[in-house]
Amino acid sequence: MIQFLLNQTLKTLDNVDPNTTVLNWLRGSEQRCGSKEGCASGDCGACTVVLGQVDGEKMRYDSANSCITLVSQLDGKQLLTVEDLADGSKLHPVQQAMSDCHASQCGFCTPGFVMSGFALQKAHSPTDRHEIEKQLAGNLCRCTGYRPIIQAMQQSCGTRTDQFTRTEMQTVARLKSLQQSQVAELSKSNRCLLPKTVEQLASLYQQNPQARLLAGGTDLVLTITQQFQTLPLIIALNQVDELKTVSITDSQIRIGAMATLQACQEVLQPVIPAFSQMLDRFASPQIRNHATLAGNLANASPIGDGAPMLLALGAQLELRCGNELRTLPLDEFFLSYRKTALQPGEFITAVIIERAAVSPTFAAWKISKRMDDDISTVFGAFNLHFSAGKVQSARLAFGGMAAVPACAKRAENALTGLPLNSQSLAQACAALAEDFQPLSDFRGSGVYRLKLAQNLLRRLVLQHAETAYALEVQHYVN
Repeated sequence: MIQFLLNQTLKTLDNVDPNTTVLNWLRGSEQRCGSKEGCASGDCGACTVVLGQVDGEKMRYDSANSCITLVSQLDGKQLLTVEDLADGSKLHPVQQAMSDCHASQCGFCTPGFVMSGFALQKAHSPTDRHEIEKQLAGNLCRCTGYRPIIQAMQQSCGTRTDQFTRTEMQTVARLKSLQQSQVAELSKSNRCLLPKTVEQLASLYQQNPQARLLAGGTDLVLTITQQFQTLPLIIALNQVDELKTVSITDSQIRIGAMATLQACQEVLQPVIPAFSQMLDRFASPQIRNHATLAGNLANASPIGDGAPMLLALGAQLELRCGNELRTLPLDEFFLSYRKTALQPGEFITAVIIERAAVSPTFAAWKISKRMDDDISTVFGAFNLHFSAGKVQSARLAFGGMAAVPACAKRAENALTGLPLNSQSLAQACAALAEDFQPLSDFRGSGVYRLKLAQNLLRRLVLQHAETAYALEVQHYVN
């Protein structure tokens, strides 16, 4: 049984298939058809809803793609859809602004834009155009009505109060009352277990190593919606609060396995700004609000954006199986395509970065077809330490160049002990061709990928030598 609030209505679900998406539950069981299915993969935003949860003594509202969110992920939260926003006969300020600015044309995408705008308003985000564009990066309008949509967001985001503000303390109290310590379960023909502690999780997973772990679900749920498979047993991690923490000390950065990309982006900005900035281009706000770094690693995709940055930083993984803990360098985690060193019943508890390993010049770049909400063709991350004007140590990591994310060992050796200049660059580029022989696919040929990776090395040298020049498009184009 799981419990959550649908706006202010308590919902208790028991005999429901845990493979059911929130979108299908809303449209099928609740006849709430405002949320639309456009892609079933979390790309278009037509299905956007907002999930509210307690953050301290206040509510935090995060946008989510209901097409790739499973009903088990609602446990202990508040679910809001476009049908909930109006206050009686009075439209919500975001809805009113969309109408006033003529920002709805065919109307298919409108509910998703409204819900993203609602989350933007509740976060008290700045109303400048660039910030709004970032927050709407996961919503597509087929009628090319972006100008009035952005105008509507600028008009409505200044509004600070609504009926949700007035009932905030009541909602916090009700959600806190739903919290429980025992393992919850959702079942029908298939089952989902919802542990509340790391100990419960470790015990359940050791007993059921065949289960699929559900973190953010932004990749796993595609197994259901795109590949039409059924997951007979799921262990959902969204109630294990111990895994959601990010701690930074003078010597170490420790990122819990359930810390969302959005949380990582905010916390890492002061300590590894380039890492934080690259997370801005990781999918969309709806995805970053729920996806995790640990999940990105466990998926073992050769084009995952998190792995190259963490490889370049020399990250380690803390792994747990039952009561046993071990630490494994990320270099040893990826064994082959989509295969990792995780043993049956073992899971990631934390990603660990030693602060001494982080260079002040750490840089990372993503090459993709679009600036926002796209998958990498090649991703490069570069962590160089210098001494007396020469490269003392180098870690150059790439995604999209092989079956697994990997460091370019020969290119690293080619740079070590030399100044970072055109001569050492030429050696490193030649060595890179020995490190990788990338395959061709629909995102790019092997020749193209190798040239991209070599050009990223050239960009690294240029940035090091010409720091006064703007090298990012968004630095000078509005």
